[in-house]
Amino acid sequence: MKRYGMACALALAAGLGQAAPLAYVANEKSGTVSVIDPASDRVVGTIGTGGRPRAVAVGTDGATLYVSAQSAGALLVFDTARRQLRERIPLGEAATGIGLTADGRQLAVVAALANGVVVVDTAGAHARWSVRTAGRKPEHAVFSPDGRWLYVSAGEGAQVDVIDVAQKKQVAAIPVARRPRGIAFTSDSRTAYVACELDSQLFVIDARRHQVLAAVPAGPSANGVTILPDDSKVYVASGRGARIDVFDPALRRFTGSIAVGQQPRHMAVTPDGRKLYVANGGSGTVSVIDTRTDQRLGDIPVGDAPGDVAIH
Repeated sequence: MKRYGMACALALAAGLGQAAPLAYVANEKSGTVSVIDPASDRVVGTIGTGGRPRAVAVGTDGATLYVSAQSAGALLVFDTARRQLRERIPLGEAATGIGLTADGRQLAVVAALANGVVVVDTAGAHARWSVRTAGRKPEHAVFSPDGRWLYVSAGEGAQVDVIDVAQKKQVAAIPVARRPRGIAFTSDSRTAYVACELDSQLFVIDARRHQVLAAVPAGPSANGVTILPDDSKVYVASGRGARIDVFDPALRRFTGSIAVGQQPRHMAVTPDGRKLYVANGGSGTVSVIDTRTDQRLGDIPVGDAPGDVAIH
């Protein structure tokens, strides 16, 4: 298996002017975000966060990077061109997961200690509202593509809390297995997929009625979930299995597995749907997968304990 090295200083400088897409990887223990160029599958830059970055999201124009740094008590906002901190949006406590609406106008930040989620306007004075969730210690929050729903997974529970964005309140709780982690919606917002880590299951959910359609056994310690832009495949990270499992939505079953690094966590796919990038928390690498063949192309060394990836 090919293993890519760090880009040289010349490539790092050139990376400042590269066009999208770029992949941003949160390295929790290093306190950094690695910047990867998918054209070369090399690291072209490193952004220091001064904290423990748990999650990343990129604005729709690609110019803004949002980072939840667990020890910062704030949402960090970076200029992607200069790779410099632009502002800090105070939250009053440590943030974990973050989710961005499809139009980039609102950002959901999970406040685990407050047992809720804060939704922040990305423009202007960053007006915000918050909801206390029923599930204990929420970890991840994902908006449906139409912006109508916000699904929040309970880290210490067996449910997904459903927030009506227009009403700014929780309207449902979907019973799933223990410790739901990754969440992904189909492009039409009609179906959601939720991986539950402690019971190693993938749940298929009707996102219009907020009801479980199926529960499918998944790989050990199932956590991260992502779906291709055309909704043809769902990828589920198996933390203890050191692999990515491939789920066929039409058949509602897993059809294959791809070996990756140790403790794979969250993933992101390129806008064209051709490559999948997997953060391997136990290996300090990002595995690159060709989604047309479901073959692993190589591993990119990043920082210590990479946990999340965002691409734009």
